[in-house]
Amino acid sequence: MLTILEGSTFCISDDRGDIAAETSGFFAHDTRFLSRFVLRVGGAAPLLLSSGRVEHFKAAFYLRNGTAQGLPRDAVSIARERFVGTGMQERLALRNESPEPLELRVALEAGSDFADIISVKHHDFSLGDPDLALPLPPPAPTTYDVERRQLSIVDPRGDLGTTLVYSKPGRLDGNAMTFELTLEPHERWELSVDLRPWLQEELEIFEQLDEERESAGDVAAAWTLRVPRVRGGWENLRRSFDRSIGDLAALRMRTGEYRRPLFAAGMPWFMTVFGRDTAITSLQTLLLGPEIAIGALEALTELQAHEEDQTIDAEPGKIVHEVREGRCAETWFPRYYGSIDSTPLYLVLLAETWRWTDDASFAQRLREPALLALEWIDRYGDRDDDGFVEYSRKVDSGLANQSWKDSGDSQRFQDGSFAEAPIAAVEVQGYVYDAKRGLAELAREVWREPALAERLEREAEALRTRFDEAFWVDERGGFYALALDGRKRRVDSRSSNMGHLLWSGIVARERVGTVVDQLLSEDLWTGWGIRTMASDAAAFNPISYHNGTVWPHDTALAAWGLARHGYVAEARRVARALIEAAAHFDWSLPEVFAGYARDETPFPIAYPTAARPQAWAAGTPILLVRVLLGIEPDRERQRLVSTVTDELPSWLDGLRVEGIRAYGRTWTASVERGRVTIDEGV
Repeated sequence: MLTILEGSTFCISDDRGDIAAETSGFFAHDTRFLSRFVLRVGGAAPLLLSSGRVEHFKAAFYLRNGTAQGLPRDAVSIARERFVGTGMQERLALRNESPEPLELRVALEAGSDFADIISVKHHDFSLGDPDLALPLPPPAPTTYDVERRQLSIVDPRGDLGTTLVYSKPGRLDGNAMTFELTLEPHERWELSVDLRPWLQEELEIFEQLDEERESAGDVAAAWTLRVPRVRGGWENLRRSFDRSIGDLAALRMRTGEYRRPLFAAGMPWFMTVFGRDTAITSLQTLLLGPEIAIGALEALTELQAHEEDQTIDAEPGKIVHEVREGRCAETWFPRYYGSIDSTPLYLVLLAETWRWTDDASFAQRLREPALLALEWIDRYGDRDDDGFVEYSRKVDSGLANQSWKDSGDSQRFQDGSFAEAPIAAVEVQGYVYDAKRGLAELAREVWREPALAERLEREAEALRTRFDEAFWVDERGGFYALALDGRKRRVDSRSSNMGHLLWSGIVARERVGTVVDQLLSEDLWTGWGIRTMASDAAAFNPISYHNGTVWPHDTALAAWGLARHGYVAEARRVARALIEAAAHFDWSLPEVFAGYARDETPFPIAYPTAARPQAWAAGTPILLVRVLLGIEPDRERQRLVSTVTDELPSWLDGLRVEGIRAYGRTWTASVERGRVTIDEGV
């Protein structure tokens, strides 16, 4: 399948440009506005020559005719060009390549079921369950206005629809616009189709589509010019960084109510705000400048819950999990709060953004939302007053698992049995620890509340001690359990989540070396990344979404944690493996790939329906550059510094990162003769 996107609008088709599969289509406002768009030339499907994305918002398909209806072989060359903006624009060109005149029929069948995106996702083999998914709506009625050359498909409820305007008159045959052609030798015939999705009332955007098509590339180029550039050094790292910039540019959302440089979570099913993903991606990409993190914090603050609503797992102070609009919001929810980690990660992001900006006014402005989020952690997050944050869904329609491993089968004991809710996920306790330490800094330095700072520091240290006692398992070399279940039993499978604990700083000092050994053990380390579940667990499966695969962002956070604890050689080993894996995915890391050992396969094995581009996968190479060069903010000195004290490996020599923005200035980090220097300016 081939996908193009612009913000939260996207189109999924096959490699010939046809939209015909159950999960393909043109989507906007979390609604499928085109579920069928099929080209036939001479009564047959064209044959593929070549196709691909030209830009993230544009694709081209080059085809040739089949031999139906007496057409000679390879007599007609066919080009389809597609652009996605607020709507979709299709340009079709046929040319008679033969020495004889040709008569042929061209048909473009169009249809829409106006299905919401979550219902479509349920028909996805890997992320849904097609056997149990409810049937999708039937195609809506189609009408054609001959004078305006306009095909209209209107949902039976009448509140939304799809309008297609053709540049040439045709005849409606069923649901297909047909054109009878006579082409002289080497004559070219062209057709353009403008597609407009509309909600409630018609939006006059056809004129805008031509303008959008002309300006889309300039907008993307302007953003990429503003972010840092990587030069020299290891080619794979440089190419991965550049590809990540392009992937993140494709995921920027600029429509709807969030007119900020926010990244959608991932293509295709998560082209919206996700609290957890938004926070983690913003943390990964602080190297690109603070605007992304500031915009994310502002948007998440606007979406913070202020009332309790069990139908959407909302409680005062809680940060949103997922936002939906259009038909999806009507069928399912406009906002859903079933995430145990979005709230502490929001606080972690706030503290880290302040360290990069020293913007006291911004931190002061978010004081009340931050304290409200802190109150949620202590009051609602800790349901049974045991000192840990745990989750259980309020209604059956909610997510059963509400940590980042949110698939229904992810919380498993070593013997394969399932953990019972409420569940205290191990990494979330680390996030809470980090959040309280970060808020203590803000309370002391910005809010001028030393008593609050001291209280939060005491609570963080008490959590650290309590956490170690409750989660540590002495068996199999010693490790932290995946979670505590509803009966406070340690969910005793080994997992990648321990890397998040290193990153957050909650790991007891005497345990750090053991945790490092576990993460890089044969059972967890594949050679490409860290498995989500160790290979000796009964539930381990290298192609299970959360029970044995490798998630690049997950492994990158572990690398960050390794570096923070002084395990720089190990951090470089992990970072290099991820970048080497990226080279096998055209330098665009996917959301997830299979957890086979490197010595078993000649390249990392793709996961069948991994999101790509996906925000925190795209953020991974950005974070790895920061980790490899040890780039950290020094707020007191108002500058960036490098924490690297040893000699860097030769594959990083010559690396130069220009245009890093912090404290209102730009910085350049460079590696020469194994040493990192960071200077102001380019």
